[in-house]
Amino acid sequence: MSEVKINTDGIRYIALFENTTGATAMDCLVDDENNRVIFVVKSGDMGIAIGKNGEHINRVVKNIGRHVEVVEYSDDPKTFIKGLLQPANVNDVKIGYKGDRRIAYVEVSTKEKGLAIGRNGRNIEKVKLLAKRHHDIDDVTIK
Repeated sequence: MSEVKINTDGIRYIALFENTTGATAMDCLVDDENNRVIFVVKSGDMGIAIGKNGEHINRVVKNIGRHVEVVEYSDDPKTFIKGLLQPANVNDVKIGYKGDRRIAYVEVSTKEKGLAIGRNGRNIEKVKLLAKRHHDIDDVTIK
């Protein structure tokens, strides 16, 4: 895992998230452009973060006043990328090199490409940012 730098807002959001949900947040990405906050939780903490009937995550959304996304961390970059692209079904993830750049090639069905990329590319941007922050992957390509 590469070193993750979290800004002051991110630290405040992590404290609020952990106090509200009881889950351990490893990272917080504040996306002002899309008015959302993305939390990366420790592996196995997804259920705790969401809570029964979504009550924990709904409380976080109410306190922050922005859209909140929660993704589960994995030491395996392929598993991490698959989790980032949920609810799209990922058929395969291959990680290779193009020159000195580390690139993840993600295979999804034609019907789910739009879901994987997201409106205005917001999902794929999230995947690229978090894959770079946590696994030093320079680019993610959907095939």
